[in-house]
Amino acid sequence: MINAVPQPFQAMTKPTGAICNLDCSYCYFLAKEMLYPGSRFRMADETLRTYVRQYIEAQPAPEVTFVWQGGEPTLIGLPFFERVVALQQEFKRPGMRIHNSLQTNATLLDDAWGAFFREHQFLVGVSLDGPRELNDRFRVDKGGVGTFDRVMKGIDVLKRFGVECNILATVHAGNQNHPLEVYRFFRDELSARFLQFIPIVERLEDGRADRDTLVTDRSVDPARFGRFMSSIYDEWVRHDVGTVFVQLFDVTLGKHIDAPGGLCVFEETCGRGLAVEHNGDVYACDHFVEPDHFLGNLEELPLVELANSDQQRAFGEAKRDTLPSKCISCDVRWLCHGGCPKDRFTTTPDGEPGLNYLCDGYFDFFSHTMETMTFMASELRVGRPASNVMHHVDEAPSHSATASSDASS
Repeated sequence: MINAVPQPFQAMTKPTGAICNLDCSYCYFLAKEMLYPGSRFRMADETLRTYVRQYIEAQPAPEVTFVWQGGEPTLIGLPFFERVVALQQEFKRPGMRIHNSLQTNATLLDDAWGAFFREHQFLVGVSLDGPRELNDRFRVDKGGVGTFDRVMKGIDVLKRFGVECNILATVHAGNQNHPLEVYRFFRDELSARFLQFIPIVERLEDGRADRDTLVTDRSVDPARFGRFMSSIYDEWVRHDVGTVFVQLFDVTLGKHIDAPGGLCVFEETCGRGLAVEHNGDVYACDHFVEPDHFLGNLEELPLVELANSDQQRAFGEAKRDTLPSKCISCDVRWLCHGGCPKDRFTTTPDGEPGLNYLCDGYFDFFSHTMETMTFMASELRVGRPASNVMHHVDEAPSHSATASSDASS
């Protein structure tokens, strides 16, 4: 059964599936290789053609963004993406603008990649967890060797060719105590202006009830994650508003001004971000590439039907409908909405299931930033820049110093 009114959706496409040249300790996706025993893990040309055509046809907006991830998508080679661009031009409607975003570990980038990304205006996200000693804690190759120097060479390629580049950093047990060291490295040494911080939560499936044993020792501590982001926020809100853009801060401010197009993690419902595997299989979400959330194959059923199926709608609405009572009455529910369903595996103090593992950290961050976020929102509503907040905050010692000290203790 298909919904009467198809809704816009996005897809994260994995042309090489879970295959990667690195072996990052916390990577949740490498194990997905087990779903396709014997596969070559290369998207066939006919599958690519079908996907590009269907995805463009399904989008009502004049701008369409393709998102390429992995594994490591550059392993499939530059000719694949040259074919991508050609197919996009073949199928796009008159006046339609096509954008491409690619997430990479950057270790395979050379001048040919740089020239291609520049020519076709790819937005490239690079995965890096901070300076060498923090990045190389978990981001290693198949031989267990740190990757920092190779990533930096890849970033240099992107800089030399003027490619628009974002940094995606994960927050985990190895760097959670060093928020300002990480942030200042990105801002001052890399001159990065667009940053994402993603918490690492690796769940253990052993049935134990105690929170401390539900996740691996690589996982970020909830309270420390809140302090990590609050520490960076305090530096940012005093010095960098309007010049450095941090996804969590942008999304939070967007909530304060009722801006459309928020991040799925903090929306009331989800289900509008599909995952497309190398063979055309479609799953409910990148974090739910598993048999229970398999929707079908786009060569057998149109992508738009899979995206708007009753199964997918139920998946998305379950996020709202399974909130525990603690979340329903929470003062920051309108900002958080319970977070990502993949992390909602702990219980409330009353024993109610469905609480997000990161609840304490999210609550602390959203509460900590409430006053200055409210000020920035009020400035934007009257046509003034949000950066005026830097003149509004007092000159007292930054909370970030306290938070950093606490995190290190």
